[in-house]
Amino acid sequence: MRTMQVYSTNRQSPDVSIREAVLTGMPPDGGLYMPAKIPRLAGDSFTHLKNYSFQELAVRTGFPFFAEEVPETEFRELVEAAINFPAPLVPLEEDVSALELLHGPTLAFKDFGARFMARLMSFFIRQEDHALTILVATSGDTGSAVAHGFLRVPGIEVYILYPKNKVSEIQEKQFTTLGHNITALEIDGNFDDCQHLVKTAFTDPDLNNSLELTSANSINIARLIPQSFYYFWAYAQCDDGKPPVFSVPSGNFGNLTGGLLAKRMGLPIRQFIAASNVNDVVPAYLRTGHFTPRDSIETISNAMDVGNPSNFARMLDLYDHDVGKMRKDILGSSWTDDQTRQAIREVWERTGYLMDPHGAVGYLALREHLATAREDVAGIFLETAHPAKFLETVEPLIDTGIDIPDRLEEALHAEKQSLPLSNRFDDLKSFLLSTPHQ
Repeated sequence: MRTMQVYSTNRQSPDVSIREAVLTGMPPDGGLYMPAKIPRLAGDSFTHLKNYSFQELAVRTGFPFFAEEVPETEFRELVEAAINFPAPLVPLEEDVSALELLHGPTLAFKDFGARFMARLMSFFIRQEDHALTILVATSGDTGSAVAHGFLRVPGIEVYILYPKNKVSEIQEKQFTTLGHNITALEIDGNFDDCQHLVKTAFTDPDLNNSLELTSANSINIARLIPQSFYYFWAYAQCDDGKPPVFSVPSGNFGNLTGGLLAKRMGLPIRQFIAASNVNDVVPAYLRTGHFTPRDSIETISNAMDVGNPSNFARMLDLYDHDVGKMRKDILGSSWTDDQTRQAIREVWERTGYLMDPHGAVGYLALREHLATAREDVAGIFLETAHPAKFLETVEPLIDTGIDIPDRLEEALHAEKQSLPLSNRFDDLKSFLLSTPHQ
């Protein structure tokens, strides 16, 4: 049987196997890898979703992508080791539920993709005799999820690039205090600078001749595919038969693209909402038909402070660069910090449920849509991180303290280990080439 092939969204590189795509991260033409064929599940599969555990759903939906590369028994073991925490659907009010993706080791949704990818890469390289070098840019939770997912994994070195003074203290401590095979690089710039450095590294011939580079951002297809799993699990937890609408807090748009994969696989999702803060380049595209990247603006929902989202290339590819087709599935919505704060306070006072700033943006977008929806739907917003990761923002809004989970408390008291670096690519290149590798 022929292995799953993937292609570049720029269509200027040869198709490769999904194994090669995982281990290289990006194609040489600077595009993003996409499956040549998205497996479509049989229609009767969805009538039985409630009979399966979350892990079983992940195996059934994920295995078709990797069936020719990983034996099913080992794929099942991989999934069960990676996704060993819950993702409950929590009702808040009529037709509004929060899909809580914050119960993993670093208390953020990135744990799903990072832990899956770490184990998949470890499987792929276990016969290799040289190190795999991972470069990842983070605006917040990606860094901690990747760091913890790959910590002490043999044969893999991780370099995390993050913008100086633009992530919360707790987020920063979660990935700058680990050491071992994890190196944090504090970049003098914003997230878009970090992302540009990573992308440039993948197309630099000197680095690629010296190192086996790959990425752990959602630009890596191994991070993207598991982000489809919890859409199936959310649907399985809906018990009223109403078609679901997912409001997805969006920065680099990997989470939303994972949902689009689930829909292409056959999951009957009625609508997606691309919920953004004031960094609204994708909602603006949906309004105008023009995509205009710009410098990101700092907000309290910092993981969404992205002015040129990478996964938008995959979204365009899925819809043949046709904004009309995209509008049929995706609505755009953007919200200010003041509106986000007000939503956190109001929902807390009314329901006792505490949202983080990213989830609050998703909630606002969902409520806006439901106010004008013409059919009865099940509204679901993604609650993507624990509110304790944003103490400085959230505590003043609710006039009470937040219990900090033990794992965050431990990180706060650990010593920061990071290296400062400019936002010039030549400096990153020199650092990587001069650093000893396994």
